[in-house]
Amino acid sequence: MFTVLVLGGYGFFGTRIAAALASDSTIRLLIGGRDAARAAAAAQKLGLGAARGFGVDAHRADFADRLRALHVQLVIHTAGPFQGQAYDAPRAAIAAGCHYVDLADGRRFVAGIAELDADARQRGVSVVSGASSVPALSSAVVARYSPRFGELASIRIGISSGARTPGLATVRGIFGYAGKPFRRLESGEWVTAYGWLDPQRHVFPAPLGPRWLGECDVPDLEVLPARHPSVRSVSFHAGFASDAGHIVVEALAWLVRTGFLRSAAPFAFPLQKLSRVLEPAISDRGGMFVSLEGKDTAGAPLVLTWHLLAARNHGPSIPCGAAIALARKLARGERLPVGATPCVGMLSVEEYLESLAGLDVTEVAP
Repeated sequence: MFTVLVLGGYGFFGTRIAAALASDSTIRLLIGGRDAARAAAAAQKLGLGAARGFGVDAHRADFADRLRALHVQLVIHTAGPFQGQAYDAPRAAIAAGCHYVDLADGRRFVAGIAELDADARQRGVSVVSGASSVPALSSAVVARYSPRFGELASIRIGISSGARTPGLATVRGIFGYAGKPFRRLESGEWVTAYGWLDPQRHVFPAPLGPRWLGECDVPDLEVLPARHPSVRSVSFHAGFASDAGHIVVEALAWLVRTGFLRSAAPFAFPLQKLSRVLEPAISDRGGMFVSLEGKDTAGAPLVLTWHLLAARNHGPSIPCGAAIALARKLARGERLPVGATPCVGMLSVEEYLESLAGLDVTEVAP
């Protein structure tokens, strides 16, 4: 049995990952978090003997000792927000000699994970950050279609959510950089952008249709230019199923951008509660796109746009796909690259989507 500990296994993403891994006969599943009662309840909910719940704190000095005592072989860290979080959890996993995967979407956290590379190599373990829709799935899409380009010049990525409101930690992460500056590559130059501004209208395939999206800071803005040197522009936009919700976040971002607010983060809690009340009146459909532009192998202009559509509020399960797929790989005895790295080049699109089997998720490939 391959022992997997899901940190934050009773949270928004953790419960989905735990449910997917609980049915795998090769995995011994542990659910951990600061609240021991919630961890135990989440394990019990999965069924008799499917999992065990524990009270653990990844930021305590004894976390590595707990991992050894529990014989953990893989830590899946879902307890965000990761913006501003230290590397306590991956350092403890390395010290305990176990693999580590997280769902981080914080740019600095994911891009900076390489600082643990030497320690991870010395211990012979894999430390993977950003095992989520971005950059794990987005980079897999780029890798799938890049051979069709003689010169890949631009990568645009976007995600529009459905009605299901994410957990408070995720919402705080979203609001935390609203109106705040960040850098991204545009026409070969690093320019300043601002969180949730630069509104754009993207038309998803039917039945999703047009959605408003705002600019966001994600790991892809840093890791994709490094992996694809010919690329001169990389952008990421995100939005909501409700136009009204997007307008509210954009307005808060402008207030931060112009100095009327120091941060939009204090609005995360009340707006998350309001969003949950309004869920029944909002579309349960969401989508993701990756658009590539450049020249084909013959030198002619080429634009390819890939879409992923989700219905019945299954969109929130998409970020969980990479962690599920990587855990299953390790449980089967497959090896991941030793060292510490962002989750780029780890999975194919097919492997990622296979972990979402049974969900109402449809790929629209160019």
